[in-house]
Amino acid sequence: MNRLDVDPSAFVENSAKILGEVTIGKDSSVWFNAVIRGDEGPIVICKSSNIQDCCVLHSDMGIGIEVGNWVTIGHGTVIRGAKIGHDSMVGMNCTVMTGVVIPENCIVGAHSFVPYNTQFPPNTLIYGSPAKVVRELNENEIQSSRVACEVYFELVERYRSGNITTFQNNSVVDYGQTYGCF
Repeated sequence: MNRLDVDPSAFVENSAKILGEVTIGKDSSVWFNAVIRGDEGPIVICKSSNIQDCCVLHSDMGIGIEVGNWVTIGHGTVIRGAKIGHDSMVGMNCTVMTGVVIPENCIVGAHSFVPYNTQFPPNTLIYGSPAKVVRELNENEIQSSRVACEVYFELVERYRSGNITTFQNNSVVDYGQTYGCF
């Protein structure tokens, strides 16, 4: 199936590549050079989540990806056919393999490798290669994904309002005019 459904409130930066059966929910954002390939199964990114620069989300042989509400997927992370629960954060440069379930209120530490079909309890810090539960999260840590999402809401507004510009192809690019939603 080739069905792309992007909520009008979502922000998809122009260098992102989104292919196949992909749904991007209300107020979510997909950033520079991210690749979201729903060509082997559906990918659903729920509301208020952010997929940061250079991430790769790729369904795997019919197994889709679900990213819950208020989720942060850190720069350079690769996710194959996995489920990331609400209010969770996957740190920078992680690899999350097919069949993994990261439940709600979890943090996966940067550079972790999460092997095939691994499941974890909610409210935990997950870290390592292979990733394992390190400990339970405290309330402040549980809120960190929401805080990160709120930072990205602000960034979206700054880009859309033209308050952030960049230099590209020997000229200044005004994001307020050339970047934004699909």
